[in-house]
Amino acid sequence: MARPRTFDEEGALDAAMRTFWEKGYEATSTQDLCDATGLGRSSIYNTFKSKRDLFERVLARYIDSMTTAQLAVLEDSRRSAADRLRTLFAMVVDGETETEQRPGGRGLGCLTVNTTVELVARDPRAAEMLDRDTRRRLTALRAVLQEGQREGGITSSRDAGALARFVNAAIGGMRISSQGGADRAALESIAEITMDALIG
Repeated sequence: MARPRTFDEEGALDAAMRTFWEKGYEATSTQDLCDATGLGRSSIYNTFKSKRDLFERVLARYIDSMTTAQLAVLEDSRRSAADRLRTLFAMVVDGETETEQRPGGRGLGCLTVNTTVELVARDPRAAEMLDRDTRRRLTALRAVLQEGQREGGITSSRDAGALARFVNAAIGGMRISSQGGADRAALESIAEITMDALIG
């Protein structure tokens, strides 16, 4: 009979997520993960098999949490398409300026954006996970933008798919800007200019 685990696996995943988020995959050592989770090396390897397996679990958990929250906003049919997009941008600004900060006020950015920069070019598994997530978010954005064009609230006549990629790139840029030290006013300005491009 397997011995029951005597630790909070969900809490360990959250602690590991924060560590990978702050340091990146390559710079995070097994000892960093032990320190963050309070687990010994044997417990980490027995539970998660490897640093790589733990990272993939963390990335999947992050993707599911973030994308689910974004889709809930984008699919809220009680609001106009433009209002849904404004709410999405407000979520990004709040997330970058209030919840995840490094010392000195620099944001942690987005774990998916960070992983894209660090790993995608040389890690097919990470690339596949992130590509699947990007396609999911772009599909939702495109649907909202098409709806907004039909309603008249989105006045840009450009292809909705191209606009979805533009919005997605603006959000990624906001998160990278936060890592570079951009404050709330700067991030809000990026969001406002992006909305101006959509609503004319």
